[in-house]
Amino acid sequence: MQNDEHQYYMEEALRMAEKAAACGDIPAGAIIVHSGKIIARGYNTREANEDATGHAEIMAIREASSALGSWRLLDCDLYVTLEPCLMCAGAIIQARLRRVVFGAYDPKSGMAGSIANVFDLPANHHVEVIGGVLEEHCGDMLRTFFAKRRKENATDLKE
Repeated sequence: MQNDEHQYYMEEALRMAEKAAACGDIPAGAIIVHSGKIIARGYNTREANEDATGHAEIMAIREASSALGSWRLLDCDLYVTLEPCLMCAGAIIQARLRRVVFGAYDPKSGMAGSIANVFDLPANHHVEVIGGVLEEHCGDMLRTFFAKRRKENATDLKE
């Protein structure tokens, strides 16, 4: 797969991240591609739904499984703006995704190389991992979100 394709699909994931931010959630977005077509989209909904499993990857996996009528997403690629956490890495493996492509590295909870690499553990399915696609853009979106949140929290404390 060409780098241009990765960038194109990551831009679609970034659009989903914008939806998460608009809802007050951490701006992480994901899409799943099958045979060159986007079949699923997801974005963080933890705050909106008060659900710890409301991560972009989980939402996209659920939608893709529904679209294909199977929990096995063997020929599918997941694009996500932020390096998967432990829960999402496990779900990616369990869903049998072929590839995960992520944007920004997550030094606090990233499980595709930052903290550990769950995808390197012996498992019944191997997932190809590509990190750092549109990393700066994905990271800037996160930094802007958290800077705004810190500013709002500081204002709340003054009142």
